[in-house]
Amino acid sequence: MKRIFDIAGASLLFLLSLPLLILAAAGVKLSSRGPVFFAHHRVGMGGRTFRCMKLRTMVVGAEEWLDRDPDLRAKHKGNGYKLPRAHDPRVTPLGHFLRFTHLDELPQLLNVLKGEMSLVGPRPIVEEELEWYGDRKGELLSVRPGVFGAWTGQGKDRVDYPERAEVELDYVRDPSLARDLAILLRNVPVVLTGQMEEPDGVGEVKP
Repeated sequence: MKRIFDIAGASLLFLLSLPLLILAAAGVKLSSRGPVFFAHHRVGMGGRTFRCMKLRTMVVGAEEWLDRDPDLRAKHKGNGYKLPRAHDPRVTPLGHFLRFTHLDELPQLLNVLKGEMSLVGPRPIVEEELEWYGDRKGELLSVRPGVFGAWTGQGKDRVDYPERAEVELDYVRDPSLARDLAILLRNVPVVLTGQMEEPDGVGEVKP
């Protein structure tokens, strides 16, 4: 039933958002050098890696930039594997807008249709983040990661690790279609009001 729900929901959302996706993709192509889409390797169900699709919001070579800059990489890890948009030199001007409006996430509906993701589930993570789950990582990887989830539905009150791990695992342990619908509804105002801007400073959280 969940897979049927995913296919039907992702198909409808993809068709409704297609004009926006085309406009955003054209903007990426015209505003900066490089491909329109960016595929980041994330850990999926069963521990299998997959290419999580997004519209490109950074300059070409952004990952290599992180590797070359130890300070930036340390801030990236210490802030939950992300950087505040205003303090990330790799993000393009259009990329700031795409991230704020969540338009960069639209291609993940294709990941849902391919069976790599679900509409609702824990957000897909990079392999390094599994350390936060310890011996419970098998629980996290027992379900498909989601475009939306209990954690993303927290909006501006979104917690960081280690609390984030507890939020994601709580969903994994008690899944249902009714809960999925409730989470989708909770994410609606989050999407409409735009992605929260991270604090000016970065966290000092360590596993």
